[in-house]
Amino acid sequence: MAAMLQKTDSRISLEIRTKSVEQTLVPLVTQITTLVNHKERTKVTDKTQRALVRVGEAVNLAVERFTTVGESIAVENPEIRDDMCEACQEARIAGSSIQTLTASEQPNDGTPKAVADKTAMVRAARQLLSAITKVLLLADRVVVKQLLMAKDKVLFSLNNLEDVSSFPDFVSGFTQFGKDMVELALLSGERQNDLKSEKHRAQMGSARAILEKSTMMLLRSSKTCLRHPDSQASQRNRAGVFAQIKQSLNLVQHIVTDGGYYPVNGHTSPTTNGDSGIGLAAVPSTSRAFKEFEDQVDLTRVTLIGPVTEEKLQSAFDFVIDTAQDFTDSAYTSHMNREKILSLSDTLKDELQDLLKVGQSLNSKDTLTPTQELETAILKTIEASKSFRKQLLDTAMDQASELFKMNEDHELLQGLRIAGMGGDVDQVEELTIKFEEHQEQLEEVCKLLHHLASTDPLVITAEHNESFLHSIGPLTLYAAQTLAQYPCSKVAKENLEVFGDAWKSQINDLSILVKEVNDVCQGKMDKPVYLSLPRPGSSTPPQKHGTTARSFRPAKLDAEEQAKIAKLGLEMKLITSEMDAETDKWEEPDNDIVKRAKNMSSMAFAMYLFTRGEGPLKTTQDLFVQAEFFAEEGNKLYKTVMGFAQRVPPCHHKEELLIYLDRVPVFCQQLSIRLKAPTFGKTPTFNKVDSTIQETKNLMNVIAKVVTTCFICATKFNIDYRVSPGGSYRWRCQYEGSRSSAGSDTDGGGLSPHSEGGAMFRSSSISPHSESLYRTSSLSKSLSTEKS
Repeated sequence: MAAMLQKTDSRISLEIRTKSVEQTLVPLVTQITTLVNHKERTKVTDKTQRALVRVGEAVNLAVERFTTVGESIAVENPEIRDDMCEACQEARIAGSSIQTLTASEQPNDGTPKAVADKTAMVRAARQLLSAITKVLLLADRVVVKQLLMAKDKVLFSLNNLEDVSSFPDFVSGFTQFGKDMVELALLSGERQNDLKSEKHRAQMGSARAILEKSTMMLLRSSKTCLRHPDSQASQRNRAGVFAQIKQSLNLVQHIVTDGGYYPVNGHTSPTTNGDSGIGLAAVPSTSRAFKEFEDQVDLTRVTLIGPVTEEKLQSAFDFVIDTAQDFTDSAYTSHMNREKILSLSDTLKDELQDLLKVGQSLNSKDTLTPTQELETAILKTIEASKSFRKQLLDTAMDQASELFKMNEDHELLQGLRIAGMGGDVDQVEELTIKFEEHQEQLEEVCKLLHHLASTDPLVITAEHNESFLHSIGPLTLYAAQTLAQYPCSKVAKENLEVFGDAWKSQINDLSILVKEVNDVCQGKMDKPVYLSLPRPGSSTPPQKHGTTARSFRPAKLDAEEQAKIAKLGLEMKLITSEMDAETDKWEEPDNDIVKRAKNMSSMAFAMYLFTRGEGPLKTTQDLFVQAEFFAEEGNKLYKTVMGFAQRVPPCHHKEELLIYLDRVPVFCQQLSIRLKAPTFGKTPTFNKVDSTIQETKNLMNVIAKVVTTCFICATKFNIDYRVSPGGSYRWRCQYEGSRSSAGSDTDGGGLSPHSEGGAMFRSSSISPHSESLYRTSSLSKSLSTEKS
């Protein structure tokens, strides 16, 4: 049973936490402001009066439509019915009052007439705004309910996955889990974009990033555990991924409920602040300490320095020194940097003492105005504070630079992989110690970056990096230990590769964070515009696909376009995961059917990465070329499977196979037709990308069904699928190399914003898709369409 919204009393909090609610109120506030401003005039002309009457009627009509929609939402959601109906009634009364106040009779003598009482208009306006806000906030609670229901569905399917003990059950369970995750990705992405608070948006982005990466690791770790159930390392590896996903789901609930709780099946379900409670606790930071200290110093220009101010200054200085100790206590801070920090802290202390002496001198003379001596002491203290802060930044940057320069990550991961494949358990243990030391150093850098981050998004990102590295490090080592136990295991090798890729991805995110923190601390606040759609034709001939070599400025997609591309990419990613799971069932993985299917899966995965702005496909031209090869490979697979189908005895499985197979050339042809469409400009290019990914997804879907049915037929009728109808030709023959530029053949769960990404878990917006949400949007339209 999904979490249901807790019923509240009539005293509904009017705190607006989402941009959609705020923007919906804008046209209403504009019209009401117009009415109230006219009430300040003693008299108005007939023309103005008629205009006011029309505005009053328009407002009342819009309110009537608005409340009708609100009441329909109340009917479908009993938990808010009473509050919603009460708020709608209040809005109707206020709207009627406003129309009445603007619709009084005109005098017969043609003279300007006095307007109605301004106080009554203001009272009615306040009542209307309050009631409309309540309706919007109650409708927003329905959206929260939908998100929590999606979260509960993911948690339910995750718990089912945790209990499976056979591979077929896992494939079925993981398919359902992936579908539930897609729904959660859509809703959480929309919520992330809609939240007003930058901190909450960053928290949601962090939770969604963990879900994305954890879901891709879940597939491999579970397969490894099922293949090697006696391995303690594989069990710990899998258990760690499950715990990571559950903690992220808790964080999602905490964000959307603002730390509250909702009853589940009649029992309260409080959110927890576990290891993934990123940004939930107020952790002291050096940046905040310096800001408070410098603010106190600035304030002395007004307050001078009395006993109370002196105590506050000393307390703020102690706070700075306490937080700076993390830099001097760090084992990775160089001796030179440590000495500079201590020297600058002493300098700041001396300047503060000089400032306090000046203040005491002024107090002894009963001086009530600041002097030049005080101003000089203030400037020197602030300058010393800035120099101190700059040295702490240099210290953190030096540590980060040293880490990235050594490039230990690649060497350690490569060493673990080689030692694991060689079954060298001792070497793996030795590398484990080095890896843990390296991980500790990375976490130390994250800790220092958290101290220096001066904005909520950067603070959350630093905590996210530290938390994720702390959790994924041991899981990567468990994967290496499993491979060392079973060096010939293909799934164990692939499992280590997935965790290694996740680790390298996080290191890349950390390098971006280092640059952003450095830029913000140095006043470089400009951020690059995110492109969810790479610009067309930047590196390929202009004749192909109608693109052009002309230089384009990057075009930023709007929210709906980002949502559409991201959703299609996610759906295609889910299908590639299912395809990989199906091809892994074959005892002879090198036969032509499996090889071609896996190659197509690899191409589709590269196209999925394109929707995230990642992977080997950098431009739309690359995408279109990849899609051409994808269609060609589909036709080749069709011919191969037709040969196999001829050897299957007549049965309903063969009929099913032929039905699926007949769709393959149709989808291949449709994809080829889409690719021939010319493109010039943002909208045509977006439409072509959208249709290309859609057709690719359709083709991948039918290919997955073909491969599944082939496996069923080969198993049921004991067909030697290694031999073609010709007899001597083996399907495992030398495979014609693919011309594709696809990326890695990594499995994943189909999930993939930082608040400005192009993927489902990175997209900054998802367009409304539920009926209740659509109705909420209609509330805004009801008001805005009546403005004129």
